[in-house]
Amino acid sequence: MSGDHEAEIAQPQQQGHGTETIVNEKAAFTEASEKALAPTPDGEEPNAEEVATLRHVAEHLPISAWLVAVVELCERFTYYGMSGMFQNYVDRPLDGSEGRGALGMGHQGATGLTTFFQFWCYVTPIIGAIVADQYLGKYKTIVVFCIIYLIGLLILVCTSIPTALSHGAGVGGFIVSILIIGLGTGGIKSNVAPLIADQYKRKKMAMSTTKKGERVVIDPSLTIQRIYMIFYGCINVGSLSLLATPYMEKYIGFWSGYLLCLCMFAVGTMVLIFGRKYYVVRPPQGSIITDAFKALWIMIVNRNMDAPKPSWQAANNGTRTNVPWDDHFIDELKRALVACRVFCFYPIYWVVYGQFSSNFVTQAGQMEGHGIPNDLMQNFDPISIIVFIPVLETLVYPLLRRLRIRFRPITRISLGFVVASLAMMYAAIVQHLIYSAGPCYEHPGCAASEVDGSATGNHVHIAIQTPAYVFIGLSEIFASVSGLEYAYTKAPPSMKSFVQSMYLLTNAFGSALAEALTPAAYDPAIMWMFVGLACASFVAGIIFWLVYHHLNDQEDQLNALDADDPDAPASPPAYEEKKEQEH
Repeated sequence: MSGDHEAEIAQPQQQGHGTETIVNEKAAFTEASEKALAPTPDGEEPNAEEVATLRHVAEHLPISAWLVAVVELCERFTYYGMSGMFQNYVDRPLDGSEGRGALGMGHQGATGLTTFFQFWCYVTPIIGAIVADQYLGKYKTIVVFCIIYLIGLLILVCTSIPTALSHGAGVGGFIVSILIIGLGTGGIKSNVAPLIADQYKRKKMAMSTTKKGERVVIDPSLTIQRIYMIFYGCINVGSLSLLATPYMEKYIGFWSGYLLCLCMFAVGTMVLIFGRKYYVVRPPQGSIITDAFKALWIMIVNRNMDAPKPSWQAANNGTRTNVPWDDHFIDELKRALVACRVFCFYPIYWVVYGQFSSNFVTQAGQMEGHGIPNDLMQNFDPISIIVFIPVLETLVYPLLRRLRIRFRPITRISLGFVVASLAMMYAAIVQHLIYSAGPCYEHPGCAASEVDGSATGNHVHIAIQTPAYVFIGLSEIFASVSGLEYAYTKAPPSMKSFVQSMYLLTNAFGSALAEALTPAAYDPAIMWMFVGLACASFVAGIIFWLVYHHLNDQEDQLNALDADDPDAPASPPAYEEKKEQEH
């Protein structure tokens, strides 16, 4: 009886407990429903509806990103100011009467050495990437290669003074210096671009409310885009050193221009070193790149991109292969391959881009200068970039975002190719105008144009060439800036410098293609070379869009692969554990 009684007493208690549970569940459901309907609090990740309907905005850059931008400005000031004098420095003979010296190797010698220097500068980033990703990390690698760069500059300055040139030190000193400087700039270039983006820590979208009360989504991809717009603007501000060094070369001597570049680079190096406490610095991750190549080989052998995954090996081979990576590492590697695949079209763009500092300069010399040096016209390229970047960043891009138009990287790169084709088409039109004008028509610089023993151009004003440089500059903002952005956002955290170096390597291939086109760079065939490049760039842009436009839809997904960790670790924990077990 006692047991039955206890059961009877317990029954109502259980019923009461069940009623209370139902009430609590209803309350929790009501609270969850209200929370789902309420806007996401500021600072938290937006829901799917907010991502789709609210305006996306970028954040302000941290102070450390600005410091890195200053370092890049100083390096580009040095690079362009110095290399802009190389053609004349190698070409011109020693001028003892003026106290200014040069190597006197002639036009072919100058073209050969300067083309080699450009090629070398875009091959060496691979060395800097391996050193950074496997051994020193990006920051320490940049410091080391800055020191190497300074040594090369010092050799260049010392061997370019008139006394050194008169004693035969010029040629040897120049060759040694460009080898060292090329190594230095390569080590810096592959690391400074990812380092500036590393300074921005946010990886996930977040909600925010503007001062006007508008609910917006803070989008990290837009901030990265802004970072590289500013970064590229600093590059082009630095390249305006070409406004100063040609005049120093003319009125003082080559050594004075090189000395200015040395001093400016020293300033950038000091900013890098003394700003150390402000930087976000990530450590190297050992044999990441070596392991990546091993994984790539497994992909090739098995003709399957998932083949290196331990899970795939276990499912297909029945045993788990002892490899020093996990499945996530292979996912990251596949994402890097997406970026490298996109870069395959870039050599065509770089051939077009390279015209502004080579054949465009020659074209300017075929027109009436009216006191404007022909090699000064190329400054309209960076000037146009400096003008257009703020216009796009403050007016055009925000307007597109307000209209809910997503101007994705693949679209911007395609547009860059098309705008570059307009530059080539305009150059062909200008060349036609030159050939249609006297006194030399299709043979500019003929004897009929000589004034006081010096050949002058045909009767076409040099200023007519300006739009060609403007088109080139605008195309850079779309194609080159987006390439830097894509190389950073699509690379796995452990291989950002390496993927950046792959992007830079396409410039070296572009230089090689441009070298192959040199036999066509003569009058009057060069006009048709411009037409051919215009067609090639336009067609490449269209094909690029058709092949890769689907990646625009995967943009957020690809960018979010390492978003779970706000510090973006260079490797997943499982990968690190396996590496430790290896050792």
